[in-house]
Amino acid sequence: MVKIGYTMMTEQAGPRELVDHVVGAEQAGFDFSVTSDHYFPWLRSQGHAPYAWSVLGAAAQATERIPLMTYVTCPGFRYHPAVVAQKAATMQLLSGGRFRLGLGSGENLNEHITGGGWPSADVRHEMLEEAVGIIRSLFDGGHVTDRGPHFRVDSARLWDLPSTPPPLGVAVSGEQSCAIAGRHADLVIATEPRPDLLESFDRHGGTGKPRVGQLPVCYDPDRDTAITRAHEEFRWFGGGWKVNAELPHPDSFAAATRFVTKDDVAASIPCGDDIESFVEAVRPFAAAGFTEIALVQVGGDSQPAFLEWSAEALLPALREAFA
Repeated sequence: MVKIGYTMMTEQAGPRELVDHVVGAEQAGFDFSVTSDHYFPWLRSQGHAPYAWSVLGAAAQATERIPLMTYVTCPGFRYHPAVVAQKAATMQLLSGGRFRLGLGSGENLNEHITGGGWPSADVRHEMLEEAVGIIRSLFDGGHVTDRGPHFRVDSARLWDLPSTPPPLGVAVSGEQSCAIAGRHADLVIATEPRPDLLESFDRHGGTGKPRVGQLPVCYDPDRDTAITRAHEEFRWFGGGWKVNAELPHPDSFAAATRFVTKDDVAASIPCGDDIESFVEAVRPFAAAGFTEIALVQVGGDSQPAFLEWSAEALLPALREAFA
């Protein structure tokens, strides 16, 4: 059975609202939740970017059952890997074992702020693999010293370490990242329903491990309203990872998507309240072999209505379709 998750989209709501939303997602019956980790929104119209780890800590205390996960954190620019390990271990303790650490090679949008430049994808993947090794070593306990090509760690230790470390996921978009995920991750993360990514993950050691996808949706009783909202806030989504990872500012995304039409958005994101269109949008992920799919409801103010509709109609339909 495919698990259906809920996304706390930090780019479109403030911290208190995000916690309220994930509480609502737990009550609605979602199987798990994920959280973006941004310093900027993709577009100015989204309007938010609170610190994800504070939101996660509050969410861990406000909820009881729903699993929590970063989707995803970059352990190489804004955050040193040793600090990511400490944050993840603390979240696993606060949540009572409900936390998973999703990692990726990052986006220029969020990581340029520390002034270290934005290296090529090859270098970013090298950094990610080295960071994963540091985090794993700290999860194992004891003091860790590391003198790698990208990071230094000097006698670090996690003093509050859960008995079971959080499972570690790696986001993939091509062969290099799939190889890192297959070698080091407990689960794989992707935003496209591409079977070739999962096949590559399996070739590198990922066989039998969970695979988590993510899908934007835009519920509203009025389909035109939903399409307008999706266009205003989520038209950046169709740019593809190679583009989205490189642009440095929300205004860059606005310029890059200035010719994207409402029809373009409606063709790629299910909009309105037609259950079957939402089911059909999920189907490619299930067919590709994803075991978990996190939905992103577009629009911060629309979350309560979406959660109510999900509990009453959407989740039952998805569970029947993908049992």
